[in-house]
Amino acid sequence: MSQQNTGVAVVGIDIGKNSFHIVGQDGRGEIVLRQKWSRSQVETRFANMSPCLIGMEACVGAHHLSRRLRALGHDARLMPAKYVRPYSKGQKNDFRDAEAIAEAVQRPTMKFVATKTADQLDLQALHRVRERLVSQRTGIINQIRAFLLERSIAVRQGIRSLRAELPRILAMPPDVLSPSMVRIVQDLACDWRRLDERVEGLSNEIETIARQDAGCERLMSVPGIGPIISSAIVAAIGAGDVFTKGRDFAAWLGLVPKQISTGDRTILGKVSRRGNRYLRVLFVQAAWVVLIKPKIWERHGLKPWLEAAGKRLHHNVLAIALANKLARIAWSVLARGRAFEVQKINQAAPPPT
Repeated sequence: MSQQNTGVAVVGIDIGKNSFHIVGQDGRGEIVLRQKWSRSQVETRFANMSPCLIGMEACVGAHHLSRRLRALGHDARLMPAKYVRPYSKGQKNDFRDAEAIAEAVQRPTMKFVATKTADQLDLQALHRVRERLVSQRTGIINQIRAFLLERSIAVRQGIRSLRAELPRILAMPPDVLSPSMVRIVQDLACDWRRLDERVEGLSNEIETIARQDAGCERLMSVPGIGPIISSAIVAAIGAGDVFTKGRDFAAWLGLVPKQISTGDRTILGKVSRRGNRYLRVLFVQAAWVVLIKPKIWERHGLKPWLEAAGKRLHHNVLAIALANKLARIAWSVLARGRAFEVQKINQAAPPPT
Protein backbone atom coordinates (compact mmCIF):
# COMPACT_ATOMS: atom_id res chain seq x y z
CA MET A 1 0.00 0.00 0.00
CA SER A 2 1.39 3.38 -0.97
CA GLN A 3 2.09 5.66 1.97
CA GLN A 4 2.63 8.87 0.04
CA ASN A 5 0.41 11.90 0.41
CA THR A 6 0.52 12.89 -3.27
CA GLY A 7 -2.68 12.36 -5.25
CA VAL A 8 -4.96 12.19 -2.22
CA ALA A 9 -8.40 13.61 -3.06
CA VAL A 10 -10.54 12.20 -0.24
CA VAL A 11 -9.56 11.29 3.31
CA GLY A 12 -11.50 9.40 5.96
CA ILE A 13 -10.43 9.85 9.59
CA ASP A 14 -11.40 7.46 12.36
CA ILE A 15 -10.94 9.59 15.47
CA GLY A 16 -9.51 8.01 18.60
CA LYS A 17 -8.35 9.27 21.96
CA ASN A 18 -4.60 9.24 21.23
CA SER A 19 -4.32 7.83 17.72
CA PHE A 20 -6.16 8.52 14.46
CA HIS A 21 -6.52 6.01 11.60
CA ILE A 22 -6.28 7.64 8.18
CA VAL A 23 -7.40 6.25 4.82
CA GLY A 24 -6.92 8.40 1.69
CA GLN A 25 -8.27 7.83 -1.81
CA ASP A 26 -7.29 9.33 -5.14
CA GLY A 27 -9.68 10.69 -7.75
CA ARG A 28 -10.49 7.18 -9.02
CA GLY A 29 -11.32 5.84 -5.55
CA GLU A 30 -8.12 3.83 -5.14
CA ILE A 31 -6.61 3.77 -1.64
CA VAL A 32 -3.28 5.62 -1.74
CA LEU A 33 -2.89 6.43 1.97
CA ARG A 34 -3.35 4.09 4.92
CA GLN A 35 -1.65 5.19 8.11
CA LYS A 36 -2.03 5.54 11.85
CA TRP A 37 -1.15 8.98 13.19
CA SER A 38 -0.85 10.26 16.73
CA ARG A 39 -2.97 13.22 17.81
CA SER A 40 0.01 15.56 17.66
CA GLN A 41 0.83 14.55 14.06
CA VAL A 42 -2.59 15.19 12.50
CA GLU A 43 -2.42 18.94 11.91
CA THR A 44 1.23 18.84 10.82
CA ARG A 45 0.59 16.09 8.26
CA PHE A 46 -2.50 17.78 6.81
CA ALA A 47 -0.69 21.13 6.66
CA ASN A 48 1.72 19.52 4.16
CA MET A 49 -1.06 18.04 2.01
CA SER A 50 -2.91 19.66 -0.86
CA PRO A 51 -6.51 20.72 -0.07
CA CYS A 52 -8.81 17.71 -0.13
CA LEU A 53 -12.19 16.48 1.07
CA ILE A 54 -11.98 15.12 4.62
CA GLY A 55 -14.73 13.12 6.31
CA MET A 56 -15.18 12.39 10.01
CA GLU A 57 -17.91 11.05 12.23
CA ALA A 58 -19.53 13.68 14.45
CA CYS A 59 -18.16 12.72 17.85
CA VAL A 60 -16.16 14.15 20.75
CA GLY A 61 -13.31 16.27 19.37
CA ALA A 62 -14.57 16.22 15.77
CA HIS A 63 -15.83 19.82 15.75
CA HIS A 64 -12.50 21.20 17.00
CA LEU A 65 -10.52 19.16 14.46
CA SER A 66 -12.92 20.18 11.69
CA ARG A 67 -12.33 23.87 12.41
CA ARG A 68 -8.53 23.40 12.42
CA LEU A 69 -8.54 21.47 9.14
CA ARG A 70 -10.75 24.07 7.48
CA ALA A 71 -8.26 26.73 8.57
CA LEU A 72 -5.62 24.75 6.66
CA GLY A 73 -7.73 24.95 3.47
CA HIS A 74 -9.31 21.49 3.55
CA ASP A 75 -13.02 20.75 3.09
CA ALA A 76 -13.75 19.00 6.39
CA ARG A 77 -17.23 17.52 6.84
CA LEU A 78 -18.91 15.74 9.74
CA MET A 79 -21.46 12.95 9.43
CA PRO A 80 -23.70 11.08 11.88
CA ALA A 81 -22.13 7.72 12.72
CA LYS A 82 -25.30 5.79 11.84
CA TYR A 83 -25.15 7.14 8.27
CA VAL A 84 -21.57 5.92 7.88
CA ARG A 85 -22.20 2.39 9.13
CA PRO A 86 -23.78 1.03 5.89
CA TYR A 87 -20.54 1.74 4.01
CA SER A 88 -18.44 -0.49 6.27
CA LYS A 89 -17.31 -3.76 4.65
CA GLY A 90 -16.32 -6.92 6.48
CA GLN A 91 -15.52 -7.11 10.15
CA LYS A 92 -15.01 -3.96 12.17
CA ASN A 93 -11.58 -2.42 12.67
CA ASP A 94 -10.29 1.13 12.71
CA PHE A 95 -8.91 1.18 9.15
CA ARG A 96 -12.16 -0.22 7.74
CA ASP A 97 -14.05 2.43 9.69
CA ALA A 98 -11.84 5.12 8.15
CA GLU A 99 -12.38 3.63 4.69
CA ALA A 100 -16.17 3.64 5.24
CA ILE A 101 -15.97 7.30 6.26
CA ALA A 102 -14.05 8.14 3.08
CA GLU A 103 -16.70 6.37 1.00
CA ALA A 104 -19.64 8.01 2.81
CA VAL A 105 -18.35 11.58 2.64
CA GLN A 106 -18.39 11.46 -1.17
CA ARG A 107 -22.08 10.58 -1.45
CA PRO A 108 -24.09 13.48 -2.94
CA THR A 109 -27.14 12.63 -0.80
CA MET A 110 -25.23 12.34 2.49
CA LYS A 111 -26.58 14.43 5.39
CA PHE A 112 -23.84 16.36 7.16
CA VAL A 113 -23.56 17.88 10.62
CA ALA A 114 -22.72 21.57 10.81
CA THR A 115 -19.37 22.27 12.47
CA LYS A 116 -19.99 24.02 15.77
CA THR A 117 -18.04 27.09 16.81
CA ALA A 118 -16.22 27.31 20.12
CA ASP A 119 -18.98 29.56 21.49
CA GLN A 120 -21.63 27.02 20.52
CA LEU A 121 -19.73 24.24 22.28
CA ASP A 122 -19.35 26.39 25.42
CA LEU A 123 -23.09 27.11 25.45
CA GLN A 124 -23.89 23.46 24.81
CA ALA A 125 -21.66 22.49 27.74
CA LEU A 126 -23.65 24.79 30.05
CA HIS A 127 -26.87 23.12 28.95
CA ARG A 128 -25.48 19.63 29.45
CA VAL A 129 -24.25 20.43 32.96
CA ARG A 130 -27.62 21.99 33.81
CA GLU A 131 -29.45 18.97 32.42
CA ARG A 132 -27.36 16.63 34.59
CA LEU A 133 -27.98 18.69 37.72
CA VAL A 134 -31.73 18.82 37.07
CA SER A 135 -31.73 15.03 36.63
CA GLN A 136 -29.86 14.59 39.91
CA ARG A 137 -32.28 16.92 41.68
CA THR A 138 -35.24 14.94 40.34
CA GLY A 139 -33.63 11.73 41.59
CA ILE A 140 -33.18 13.17 45.09
CA ILE A 141 -36.81 14.37 45.21
CA ASN A 142 -38.06 10.95 44.10
CA GLN A 143 -35.90 9.26 46.72
CA ILE A 144 -37.29 11.47 49.48
CA ARG A 145 -40.83 10.68 48.36
CA ALA A 146 -40.09 6.94 48.29
CA PHE A 147 -38.61 6.95 51.81
CA LEU A 148 -41.62 8.87 53.15
CA LEU A 149 -44.09 6.63 51.35
CA GLU A 150 -42.50 3.61 53.06
CA ARG A 151 -43.68 5.25 56.32
CA SER A 152 -47.18 5.86 54.87
CA ILE A 153 -46.47 9.58 54.42
CA ALA A 154 -47.82 10.66 51.03
CA VAL A 155 -47.21 14.15 49.68
CA ARG A 156 -49.07 15.85 46.85
CA GLN A 157 -47.45 15.84 43.43
CA GLY A 158 -45.10 18.72 42.66
CA ILE A 159 -41.86 20.14 44.01
CA ARG A 160 -43.59 23.03 45.77
CA SER A 161 -45.85 20.70 47.75
CA LEU A 162 -42.94 18.60 48.97
CA ARG A 163 -40.85 21.66 49.85
CA ALA A 164 -43.74 23.16 51.84
CA GLU A 165 -44.57 19.92 53.66
CA LEU A 166 -41.01 18.88 54.51
CA PRO A 167 -40.60 20.93 57.73
CA ARG A 168 -43.85 19.50 59.13
CA ILE A 169 -42.87 15.96 58.15
CA LEU A 170 -39.43 16.21 59.78
CA ALA A 171 -41.09 17.36 63.03
CA MET A 172 -43.22 14.22 63.28
CA PRO A 173 -42.86 12.04 66.41
CA PRO A 174 -40.37 9.12 66.42
CA ASP A 175 -43.12 6.51 66.19
CA VAL A 176 -44.05 7.94 62.75
CA LEU A 177 -40.60 8.88 61.43
CA SER A 178 -37.51 7.44 63.13
CA PRO A 179 -34.58 9.73 64.07
CA SER A 180 -32.38 7.86 61.59
CA MET A 181 -34.82 8.53 58.75
CA VAL A 182 -35.15 12.18 59.78
CA ARG A 183 -31.38 12.58 59.48
CA ILE A 184 -31.33 10.88 56.07
CA VAL A 185 -34.13 13.08 54.73
CA GLN A 186 -32.44 16.21 56.13
CA ASP A 187 -29.20 15.31 54.32
CA LEU A 188 -31.13 14.75 51.09
CA ALA A 189 -32.87 18.09 51.56
CA CYS A 190 -29.46 19.78 51.91
CA ASP A 191 -28.35 18.15 48.65
CA TRP A 192 -31.58 19.38 47.08
CA ARG A 193 -30.89 22.98 48.17
CA ARG A 194 -27.32 22.86 46.82
CA LEU A 195 -28.54 21.57 43.47
CA ASP A 196 -31.21 24.29 43.38
CA GLU A 197 -28.49 26.91 43.82
CA ARG A 198 -26.32 25.44 41.07
CA VAL A 199 -29.22 25.06 38.64
CA GLU A 200 -30.31 28.63 39.31
CA GLY A 201 -26.76 29.91 38.76
CA LEU A 202 -26.43 28.09 35.44
CA SER A 203 -29.90 29.23 34.35
CA ASN A 204 -28.97 32.84 35.06
CA GLU A 205 -25.73 32.47 33.10
CA ILE A 206 -27.56 30.94 30.14
CA GLU A 207 -30.20 33.68 30.26
CA THR A 208 -27.51 36.38 30.23
CA ILE A 209 -25.93 34.84 27.14
CA ALA A 210 -29.32 34.50 25.44
CA ARG A 211 -30.19 38.16 26.03
CA GLN A 212 -26.97 39.21 24.31
CA ASP A 213 -27.47 37.02 21.21
CA ALA A 214 -29.56 38.34 18.31
CA GLY A 215 -30.68 34.87 17.23
CA CYS A 216 -31.86 34.00 20.73
CA GLU A 217 -33.74 37.29 20.98
CA ARG A 218 -35.64 36.51 17.77
CA LEU A 219 -36.43 32.99 18.96
CA MET A 220 -37.84 34.30 22.23
CA SER A 221 -40.57 36.06 20.23
CA VAL A 222 -42.03 32.61 19.46
CA PRO A 223 -44.74 31.57 21.96
CA GLY A 224 -43.50 29.19 24.65
CA ILE A 225 -39.82 29.78 23.91
CA GLY A 226 -37.65 31.46 26.54
CA PRO A 227 -33.91 31.87 27.17
CA ILE A 228 -33.28 28.18 27.92
CA ILE A 229 -34.88 26.81 24.73
CA SER A 230 -33.62 29.60 22.47
CA SER A 231 -30.02 29.21 23.61
CA ALA A 232 -30.26 25.42 23.30
CA ILE A 233 -31.42 25.80 19.68
CA VAL A 234 -28.58 28.18 18.82
CA ALA A 235 -26.06 25.88 20.53
CA ALA A 236 -27.35 22.89 18.55
CA ILE A 237 -27.89 24.26 15.02
CA GLY A 238 -26.39 27.76 14.93
CA ALA A 239 -28.24 29.70 12.22
CA GLY A 240 -30.06 26.58 11.01
CA ASP A 241 -28.18 26.44 7.69
CA VAL A 242 -27.88 22.65 7.82
CA PHE A 243 -31.67 22.31 7.30
CA THR A 244 -33.45 23.39 4.12
CA LYS A 245 -36.86 23.82 5.74
CA GLY A 246 -38.57 23.74 9.12
CA ARG A 247 -40.02 20.30 8.46
CA ASP A 248 -36.49 18.86 8.33
CA PHE A 249 -35.68 20.46 11.69
CA ALA A 250 -38.83 19.00 13.28
CA ALA A 251 -37.97 15.57 11.84
CA TRP A 252 -34.42 15.86 13.23
CA LEU A 253 -35.92 16.52 16.66
CA GLY A 254 -38.04 13.38 16.40
CA LEU A 255 -41.37 15.27 16.48
CA VAL A 256 -42.83 13.48 13.44
CA PRO A 257 -44.56 10.09 13.16
CA LYS A 258 -42.40 7.04 12.57
CA GLN A 259 -43.00 5.85 9.02
CA ILE A 260 -42.99 2.20 7.92
CA SER A 261 -44.35 2.23 4.38
CA THR A 262 -44.13 -0.12 1.41
CA GLY A 263 -45.76 -0.11 -2.00
CA ASP A 264 -49.03 1.84 -1.85
CA ARG A 265 -49.38 1.43 1.92
CA THR A 266 -48.34 4.35 4.12
CA ILE A 267 -48.14 3.38 7.78
CA LEU A 268 -47.52 6.10 10.36
CA GLY A 269 -46.76 5.10 13.93
CA LYS A 270 -45.83 6.86 17.14
CA VAL A 271 -43.48 9.83 17.27
CA SER A 272 -40.06 8.82 15.94
CA ARG A 273 -38.01 10.22 18.88
CA ARG A 274 -34.96 10.60 16.68
CA GLY A 275 -32.21 13.17 16.95
CA ASN A 276 -31.69 15.63 19.78
CA ARG A 277 -33.63 14.32 22.80
CA TYR A 278 -32.83 17.34 24.98
CA LEU A 279 -34.26 19.82 22.48
CA ARG A 280 -37.27 17.60 21.82
CA VAL A 281 -38.15 17.55 25.53
CA LEU A 282 -37.80 21.33 25.73
CA PHE A 283 -40.13 21.87 22.77
CA VAL A 284 -42.75 19.54 24.27
CA GLN A 285 -42.52 21.49 27.53
CA ALA A 286 -42.93 24.73 25.56
CA ALA A 287 -46.03 23.29 23.89
CA TRP A 288 -47.57 22.45 27.26
CA VAL A 289 -46.85 25.98 28.49
CA VAL A 290 -48.87 27.33 25.56
CA LEU A 291 -51.68 24.79 25.96
CA ILE A 292 -52.31 25.56 29.64
CA LYS A 293 -52.68 29.29 28.87
CA PRO A 294 -55.67 29.63 26.50
CA LYS A 295 -55.70 33.40 26.99
CA ILE A 296 -52.51 33.78 24.91
CA TRP A 297 -53.76 31.74 21.95
CA GLU A 298 -55.50 34.69 20.30
CA ARG A 299 -52.55 37.01 20.84
CA HIS A 300 -50.18 34.60 19.06
CA GLY A 301 -52.60 33.67 16.27
CA LEU A 302 -52.86 30.03 17.40
CA LYS A 303 -56.47 29.98 18.62
CA PRO A 304 -58.22 28.70 15.44
CA TRP A 305 -55.60 26.02 14.87
CA LEU A 306 -55.61 24.80 18.49
CA GLU A 307 -59.40 24.81 18.81
CA ALA A 308 -59.85 22.82 15.59
CA ALA A 309 -57.10 20.35 16.52
CA GLY A 310 -58.35 19.98 20.09
CA LYS A 311 -61.71 18.65 18.86
CA ARG A 312 -60.17 15.56 17.28
CA LEU A 313 -56.84 14.95 19.03
CA HIS A 314 -56.02 13.63 22.48
CA HIS A 315 -54.37 16.34 24.58
CA ASN A 316 -51.03 14.48 24.58
CA VAL A 317 -51.10 14.15 20.78
CA LEU A 318 -52.05 17.82 20.54
CA ALA A 319 -48.98 18.75 22.62
CA ILE A 320 -46.69 16.88 20.20
CA ALA A 321 -48.40 18.47 17.19
CA LEU A 322 -47.98 21.93 18.73
CA ALA A 323 -44.32 21.17 19.58
CA ASN A 324 -43.81 20.27 15.91
CA LYS A 325 -45.43 23.54 14.85
CA LEU A 326 -43.32 25.58 17.29
CA ALA A 327 -40.14 23.87 16.07
CA ARG A 328 -40.92 24.75 12.46
CA ILE A 329 -41.72 28.34 13.42
CA ALA A 330 -38.48 28.55 15.43
CA TRP A 331 -36.39 27.36 12.48
CA SER A 332 -38.05 29.88 10.17
CA VAL A 333 -37.40 32.71 12.64
CA LEU A 334 -33.76 31.69 13.04
CA ALA A 335 -32.99 30.98 9.37
CA ARG A 336 -34.74 34.05 7.92
CA GLY A 337 -33.38 36.47 10.51
CA ARG A 338 -36.64 38.05 11.61
CA ALA A 339 -38.87 37.85 14.69
CA PHE A 340 -42.10 35.90 14.89
CA GLU A 341 -44.99 37.72 13.20
CA VAL A 342 -48.52 37.01 14.40
CA GLN A 343 -50.99 36.45 11.58
CA LYS A 344 -54.73 35.96 11.88
CA ILE A 345 -55.80 32.54 10.69
CA ASN A 346 -59.30 32.43 9.30
CA GLN A 347 -59.37 28.68 8.94
CA ALA A 348 -57.33 26.36 11.08
CA ALA A 349 -54.78 24.32 9.17
CA PRO A 350 -54.77 20.62 10.15
CA PRO A 351 -51.92 19.75 12.54
CA PRO A 352 -49.28 17.19 11.49
CA THR A 353 -50.38 13.62 12.13
